[in-house]
Amino acid sequence: MKKLTLFIVLTFFFTIDLSSQESDYVKPIDRSIQPKQGKTPTIDLKKPTIFTLKNGLTVIVVENKKLPTFSLRLSIDNPPSSEGNKAGLSQLSSALFGEGSKNISKEVFNEEVDYLGASISMGMGFAYANGLSKHKERIFELLSDAALNPNFTQEELDKEKDKLITGLKSEENSPSAIAQRVTGILAYSTDHPYGEYVSEESVNNVSIEDIENNYNEMFNPNNAYMVVSGDVNVDEIKDLVTNYFKKWKSSKKEVIQTIKSPVDVSSTEINFVDMPDAVQSELSVLNITDLQTNSEDHHAALVTNYILGGAFNSYLNMNLREENGWTYGARSSIARNKWTSATFRATTSVRNAVTDSAVVETLKEINKIRDEFVTDEMLATAKAKYLGNFIMSTENKSLLADFAVNIKTLNLPDNFYETFIEKINQVSKEDVKRIANKYLKPENLRIIVVGKGLDVADKLENIDYNGSLIPVKYFNKVGELIEKPVFAKEIDASVTVKNIFDKHIESIGGAEKLNTVKSISITAAVTIPGAPFKPSAIIKEKFPNKSSMEMSVPGMGTLMSQKFNGEDGYIEQMGQKIPYEDDQKNAEKEKLGLFEEAYLDPSNMEIVSLSPIDGKDVYKIKVKDDSFRFYDAETGLLVMTEETTSAMGNEIITVTKFSDYKEVDGIKFAFKTEIVTGPQTIVIEADQVIVNEEIADDFFN
Repeated sequence: MKKLTLFIVLTFFFTIDLSSQESDYVKPIDRSIQPKQGKTPTIDLKKPTIFTLKNGLTVIVVENKKLPTFSLRLSIDNPPSSEGNKAGLSQLSSALFGEGSKNISKEVFNEEVDYLGASISMGMGFAYANGLSKHKERIFELLSDAALNPNFTQEELDKEKDKLITGLKSEENSPSAIAQRVTGILAYSTDHPYGEYVSEESVNNVSIEDIENNYNEMFNPNNAYMVVSGDVNVDEIKDLVTNYFKKWKSSKKEVIQTIKSPVDVSSTEINFVDMPDAVQSELSVLNITDLQTNSEDHHAALVTNYILGGAFNSYLNMNLREENGWTYGARSSIARNKWTSATFRATTSVRNAVTDSAVVETLKEINKIRDEFVTDEMLATAKAKYLGNFIMSTENKSLLADFAVNIKTLNLPDNFYETFIEKINQVSKEDVKRIANKYLKPENLRIIVVGKGLDVADKLENIDYNGSLIPVKYFNKVGELIEKPVFAKEIDASVTVKNIFDKHIESIGGAEKLNTVKSISITAAVTIPGAPFKPSAIIKEKFPNKSSMEMSVPGMGTLMSQKFNGEDGYIEQMGQKIPYEDDQKNAEKEKLGLFEEAYLDPSNMEIVSLSPIDGKDVYKIKVKDDSFRFYDAETGLLVMTEETTSAMGNEIITVTKFSDYKEVDGIKFAFKTEIVTGPQTIVIEADQVIVNEEIADDFFN
């Protein structure tokens, strides 16, 4: 079946061209000139009021009468703990927590919260509430009831297990999710809280008794901090907290930190995980650090990381994105963790074709900040960034309470925030170089790559670093060391592109049946990550190349439409009709049927490879230099396409996956389509497919 260029449409719809918004009355900015720095303002950090209940609960109050609202945040300073064969316990506990109480049902609880115009959310290590100050007593009461009298039920646990397992299954095909999992495993090991991972088996091991025991052990006031800010007064808050939280009993079982420290690899190595259908490689370069917030190196490390990869104009991003156009973004971080060693990490996502180059350039930038002094301009910019963010943050009075919590939980000096500006200003070029050499270890880097082995592995094995090849080790999706996989199988000489096309046509119904199809009508639901609504789509196609698609949302009407009548076409949205350009029209005219394999010329194509994807052998066919099609070797079904286009000087790879084939009137259609471009995945799920519906030609005008 011919596929409309849905990705282009959706991208057009959800993208705003800011370049067209430039006003004639605005003088252009010369970005080559560094703005003159003004005088750094003096920050008056007023001390919040702090008191502690007999049960150990510490309460921090910040009065701010500007608006008739207040907020409450409760955090519990527990060390991370391993869950072993019950990994997922904390996630399930948090999902069940705060859903009503033993005294009030979930439905009634949520209804009253909505009635009050408030918000209440909870997890096993936190609670949050906000609302109008006139309702604060009832909000306190509801929050304390849900927190101190949770109602954990088997029915709700079963529901949350199903949700979590469904999410885990979807992540198995996500290179970014696999990269995150494997990075934790390899950096920390599976017996470390930051290295263990949640599986379907471990989720099913969790019982309702485990949930209750976890609550009793982890949710206690001994090391809890409550921040109340807004239109409140201290005496009133003391009364409310005492009244509603004095019965909160401390756990008799002490939470003990027994966390082993991770270690670096003995020498730099590449750890590769094969994802055969990945069009991008997830790259993470890391080593272990012991930096703490209370360290004298803290402020210099902030500045150093900003310069290396902490901002858009950092070394890594300017190299990988701006100079080379390999990625949407590259970033770095130098983490701090009071419980265990943390990591320096540089991350990015790049096209498979340039994965090895991205590794080389990342190493180059790490060595650059170690070997060369940063420029005065870059140093000043980095300082200004942190000073600006800090000064702006002090306008939020509730953050002053957070400062007080940090001082207590992170063992910071009492004047830590009063001296923040001074210490950032003191950071020198020498400090940046010193920090880079102390915490960035180019000889002990673990380079984790998750990508398509067929395109990437051989190149990675030939990276020359300091006169020798970087060793490559292979791992599976759960971080287990394996032998180098077979990325491509030998193709039988008798197999041709025409054979593959013929098998596909036969698999979906046969040429005779397909020739009877004069129109296809599809209704589908469209899922766009982050969108506040779920559009519905109506797609109609008529032989040989007429097409139409409309997207709408209930209550909003038609959001956009796209039509092609065989000779000309357009996209219309928000009352604006944009005609097809010549290359769009020509591309549509080339489509001479509703099923592409029936009219594509196999003589101009070649079989690139036979390799496993999701456990199935798949033929990759090169249609054009920038276009590929993938067919299941056993079933003949089309499983994926790959297209490369250019936009704003960058190459954009779009992968479209086809699955959930169902038969309609003797013909198989893919009822599920996933369109993957960079970090975004759009899912189209067909509700209904109608064959040979009567459609007038003028419908496509």
